[in-house]
Parts: sequence; C-alpha cells; structure tokens
Amino acid sequence: MTEPLSARELFRAAYENRYTWDSNFPGYSTDITVKQGDRLYTGKARINHDLTYDITDVSDEQAQDLIKGQVWEIAVHRVRKPFEETHGKNIFELGETDETGAVAIAVSGKAMGDGYKVRDNVVSLVHRHIHGVVVTINTFSTIDTGEGYLAERYDSVYRDASTGELKGSSQSEDTYEKIGGYYIITRRVITEDKQGETVVTEYGFSNIKLLTPVAV
Repeated sequence: MTEPLSARELFRAAYENRYTWDSNFPGYSTDITVKQGDRLYTGKARINHDLTYDITDVSDEQAQDLIKGQVWEIAVHRVRKPFEETHGKNIFELGETDETGAVAIAVSGKAMGDGYKVRDNVVSLVHRHIHGVVVTINTFSTIDTGEGYLAERYDSVYRDASTGELKGSSQSEDTYEKIGGYYIITRRVITEDKQGETVVTEYGFSNIKLLTPVAV
C-alpha cells in the first residue's frame, strides 16, 4: 500500500509540474494587438533571456499600461524558481477534499493565511495575500505540454485584505503555440466586471520570433 503524500509533498509535486522556460530559453520578440470594444491598439514587445522585457511602438498611451501588465505577467509566470527558494519557510497542512477531487492545503509560516487546492498534480486554486489584496484564482482547464501544465481557463477575484470588500474580478482564456521548442502565448481574452459593466479585452501576439542565444 502506498503511503499518502504529505501536504508539502503534494503541493511541491504540483508546483514543480507547472510549465516554465528552461535556462536555455533565448527570449523572443512579438507584435501585440489589444482589442477593447471598438478600440484597437498595437505595440511590440521583447522578452529577453533573463526574462526582463522591453515594450516599444505602442500606438496609444492608454494601451501602454495594458500591454506592460500582460508582458510582465507572461514573463513572471514562466520563471523557474526552486521550490525551497519560494516556499522553504512555509508550513503546509492538508484540508478537505472537495466534490471535484481537489485537496485543500492551508499555509502557515512566512505565507500565513495563504492557501491552495491541488487536483491531478495541478494547482487548481491559489489564494494569496499580496500587498493588502487577497487574490483568489480558480483554474478550470489546463494544457498538458508534456513538460508541465499551463493554465488555459481561469478566473481571478480580488478583495481588500482588511475589509473583504470586492475590488474586482475577471475570467481569462489563454491560447499557446509551441515555437522553437517553447510554448508561447498567442492569444489572451480577459472578461472583467467593472462597476456592473462587462469589459472584454483581447490580446493577440503574432510574428513571434525567438531571439538569437547570447554567446557565452
């Protein structure tokens, strides 16, 4: 009989199953379009080998922050950080299993109050305190790349950490393509509820070209 995994082992396995770019990732350049209602913006971005990034040729100042936010998110979620570096000071405790088979994991220690759910070696829920805001992300479907999973459909809810007041919510759907051995996002659609109004923003990433590796 196999001994059940501890909370730490269960979460670590799912954490290490996320798709990330390896140390040989050369970076890439891409053209970007942003469609929001009847408005269309364009720009260009470059994500470098070290996952720093540059944004150029943005057609409208209002689109600068939108594009910058998305490029930052793309880069930060592909960073490969050792589990102990990120979670070494956290303590994990198993909770209940919900009707979908997801196991709740409570966190204490450095990240006291955070929590996760793990199902089928995937982190299906993230509940984190970040700069006075509680962010809860539910992942509904994923892409199995053979080298880890990528979130495909997910929603995000933001609340004030002190009052619990709802600050915002969104639903997202991502599309990826394997280019030169690396999975790279080609489309992201975000549907947000802003003061009772539904706002849909569609990001397109095209003309994607891997950069030439830097000689050592």
